[in-house]
Amino acid sequence: MESVISWDWYRDPRVLAVEERRLFRSSWQYAGPLERLSGPGDHIVGRVSRVPVLVARGDDGELRGFLNVCRHRGSLVALADGNAPRLRCPYHAWTYGLDGTLRSAPQCGPQIEAELGDLGLLPVRVATFGPFVFANLSADGPPLDAVLGDLGEVIAGVGIDLAGLRLRQRFGYTLAANWKIHVENYLECYHCPVAHPGFSSVMDVAPGRYELTAAEHRLSHRAPVRRSPTSSSYSAAGSVTAGSYHLLLPNVKININPGRQNLSIGPVYPDGVDRTAGFLDYYFGADADEAWIEQMMAFDGDVGTEDAALVAAAQLGVTGSWIDRGRILPSERLLADFQRYVRAACESELGSVNPGERPPDAPKVPVTPSPGP
Repeated sequence: MESVISWDWYRDPRVLAVEERRLFRSSWQYAGPLERLSGPGDHIVGRVSRVPVLVARGDDGELRGFLNVCRHRGSLVALADGNAPRLRCPYHAWTYGLDGTLRSAPQCGPQIEAELGDLGLLPVRVATFGPFVFANLSADGPPLDAVLGDLGEVIAGVGIDLAGLRLRQRFGYTLAANWKIHVENYLECYHCPVAHPGFSSVMDVAPGRYELTAAEHRLSHRAPVRRSPTSSSYSAAGSVTAGSYHLLLPNVKININPGRQNLSIGPVYPDGVDRTAGFLDYYFGADADEAWIEQMMAFDGDVGTEDAALVAAAQLGVTGSWIDRGRILPSERLLADFQRYVRAACESELGSVNPGERPPDAPKVPVTPSPGP
């Protein structure tokens, strides 16, 4: 079965520009922990792809999201998570209320004073899921509940109590690969027996046991624990009965490992056509003691290190190859679903590009869809 999209889509900067507009800016993105927004004036900062955002708790108790961009000269208004009665830009002290309205602009003169009501922070949609805050740059599109679907029930089904989770740490990372190569690696476990010996010693990754599920806005794995795990460095015994791994399209990962109460969540974003940046916020429940947390973080870290090498090698091959596209096997069907999703969102705009305007050495992006598997 041929790949749904060609390898040009992993190396052409014009594809990346379309993806940022068509995929990230219209989707729900994890913004940060709700526990940091407990009282008036609390705020957290994040971004949606390249776009900086902030979420603040107002004096009225409401959560509101904004572009974290001053209306004067474009500076970030809030540089870090914190608490303040007003949001004051560090560049020229333009000051905004927690509802986003511009309250003062020093030395602005009568012309700007007359515009104060129209120069507030631009709003973005915000919503919560358990202890997590999400933001969406688009005023249109489905609400977060519709995107999540039955995810809450799926997570509860492996033993996770979302209400009992507390943030422990954030882990940031970069990868030497196109963001889609990283996501596609995340969506299949065909490589697990070869590349992840530690993971495969705990999880049953056999095709008949490792479960793959596709929903409209989510692609999911469920990994049962082996009846007799061979790993001696990680204990999968506890209240969480299986591995449960989810991609909220296009790019938000939610990971649950078996054992004690644990969950990591975070986005991956393109940082250029051949580089990816991301982070994971790690949450744990009361039954996860320090010794087990260290075990789990080492277990998770080993998988991440192994994957980083895999996707970097794939990027080198894709970038330098004259081969048009790869192949997708039945056990990689979520990868095909992801490629169809990307193609459906982006191909109309890519098809409008005039190939004659391309540099002579630029790869040609296909303007007609390729047959899927």
